[in-house]
Amino acid sequence: MTIGIVGLGYVGLPLAVAFAEAGERVIGVDTSVAKVASIRRGESYIEDIPSEQLAAVRPQLEATTRTSRLALADAIIIAVPTPLTANREPDLGPLLAAAQSVSDVLQAGQLVVLESTTYPGTTRERLLPILEETGLQAGVDFHLAFSPERVDPGNEKFQLANTPKIIGGLTPACAAQAEGLYGKVCESIVPVTTPEVAEMAKLLENIFRSVNIALVNELGMLAERMGVDIYEVIDAAATKPFGYMRFEPGPGMGGHCLPVDPFYLSWKAREYDFSTEFIELAGKVNQNMPYVCVERAERLLNEHGKAVRGSKIAILGVAYKPAVGDIRESPALKIIERLQSLGGEVVYHDEFVPELKQFGLTNTSLADALDGADVALIVTAHPGIDHMTISTQVPTVDYRGVTRTTRAAARPPMEMAVLPQRDNEIEPTEVAA
Repeated sequence: MTIGIVGLGYVGLPLAVAFAEAGERVIGVDTSVAKVASIRRGESYIEDIPSEQLAAVRPQLEATTRTSRLALADAIIIAVPTPLTANREPDLGPLLAAAQSVSDVLQAGQLVVLESTTYPGTTRERLLPILEETGLQAGVDFHLAFSPERVDPGNEKFQLANTPKIIGGLTPACAAQAEGLYGKVCESIVPVTTPEVAEMAKLLENIFRSVNIALVNELGMLAERMGVDIYEVIDAAATKPFGYMRFEPGPGMGGHCLPVDPFYLSWKAREYDFSTEFIELAGKVNQNMPYVCVERAERLLNEHGKAVRGSKIAILGVAYKPAVGDIRESPALKIIERLQSLGGEVVYHDEFVPELKQFGLTNTSLADALDGADVALIVTAHPGIDHMTISTQVPTVDYRGVTRTTRAAARPPMEMAVLPQRDNEIEPTEVAA
């Protein structure tokens, strides 16, 4: 079987490697000449795919910028970004461009699957008409389905193979074709009745996390004003063996999904004269967290008789989550931008992120970052760093709660804190990433 994949990023490249490892021929298409050249050299730019693993499947994986090559595929998977505009509305430009490219080469008998996260109705209302401009009819001449990506960069426990795969076909025949495709690389298939169900299921997963992160962030702000240790509160609540899932406060949300996806549903809801107030409020709380973090840094500097302007501020961790170099929507970026605008001399230490060109910064060694620092801000708690010792040497604002001396003793055993976990549940301990 030959499988075409449009978009070779965090979703597309792992898919391409998985299908190639399963013995299938893969044609990967991307507009980035640099990405295509890197794949051809066997050099991975995705942390979850080691270069050795990519190099091993090079005979099975063709990387190209030529969409015409997709005419040779039995199945085509679209895995392109679905970002937001400056006004935080859905930007379907990359998706629609990919759809047109597929339409230009669509062949009878092919299967087309959309993986890009989007609002309910996108597959049927936006993708389907473009593909049927060819004169081919979906469900008759070709097959169409939606199957949401569930990528979690850096997660060593749940990856493509053992993460259940949701599939919503346009017709039962479309669903059957898609199930056969993903059955080659996924251990568990979750069929649903329509693409809309699959599209909304992905949004529900992310909105669930967004809302709970916003809740615990807001409670964290209130607890701080009240002089209550929010982590001790969470530790206590987590001893309940049912009806509670642990989330922890943080500097805001980051990554390719949580800060973006909920707005797709909010935007679509307006078409039905429906206001998703809960979702939008969560988004507002989480977007505001970097500014709250800056205020906390200002207060600590003030306690030492210093202003932000002229102070050396060491940012520890700029990726959106530990042990990865992904900075998409990372709250650290807003924190740095705000501190620089206030005149702070910002340096950062993050071995996973070599540089931040937009701020004119490069990764600094931990020792150099802390040398002469007026304050250290723990934004992302990467492993291998003794944050506790740092907090005793430099005035520190800990946005992750990793320097609490009583935390390890206070936290209950995990099996006492949560219900038994099903395959499709998220991890019981969720940090506001």
